Amino acid sequence: MIIHDFTTQSSLMNQFIAELRDVTIQKDSMRFRRNIERVGEILSYECSKILANTIEIVETPLGTKEMTVPVKDVVICSILRAGLPLHQGVLNYFDTAENAFVSAYRDHIDDQDEFEIVVNYMATPSLEGKTLLLVDPMLATGRTMKSVYDVLLQQGTPKNIHIVSVLGSTQGVEYVQEHFPANTHLWIAAVDDQLNSRGYIIPGLGDAGDLAYGTKRS
Repeated sequence: MIIHDFTTQSSLMNQFIAELRDVTIQKDSMRFRRNIERVGEILSYECSKILANTIEIVETPLGTKEMTVPVKDVVICSILRAGLPLHQGVLNYFDTAENAFVSAYRDHIDDQDEFEIVVNYMATPSLEGKTLLLVDPMLATGRTMKSVYDVLLQQGTPKNIHIVSVLGSTQGVEYVQEHFPANTHLWIAAVDDQLNSRGYIIPGLGDAGDLAYGTKRS
């Protein structure tokens, strides 16, 4: 796996990450969603630098110009529901992309720390030979990402895979590195060192889905 970790890079993205983490600022759900979206836009721009390109001839009012542009073979897949604002951020830049959505959640049996990943909904175009951008804001254990990828393979084998995440754990990064194809790219804004006993990132930012869309019933 090729890892693009922006944790130590100084940029405006750090301000958005700081606001996502801040226990006071993150209470504004609209701002929280927008900051996730902004991070998605920045990571999309970085990702676009290494995607396959093609040449197009563009007609201007005064002539023509040969332009190098990305190949239009991208499918953006987000994991519901926390992935929606990140999906929108990526779609803002890859605005001709096809779109896929998968619902996955952790099932804590009898409220124990151990959990299983349940995937119960998928809407996706064919992925055969496409460039798959698999987006989820939190890469905690990595197990949800792997479970979703396994289900997506029913729709064809992507030519290229790019995982896009806002915040991850060291363990989650190592897990996807072990379980995804070697040529997969991971684009991640920040990585924390720890997980707690229930698989949440420490210090992290909390539950991204709840912060974006409100607390859900258990």
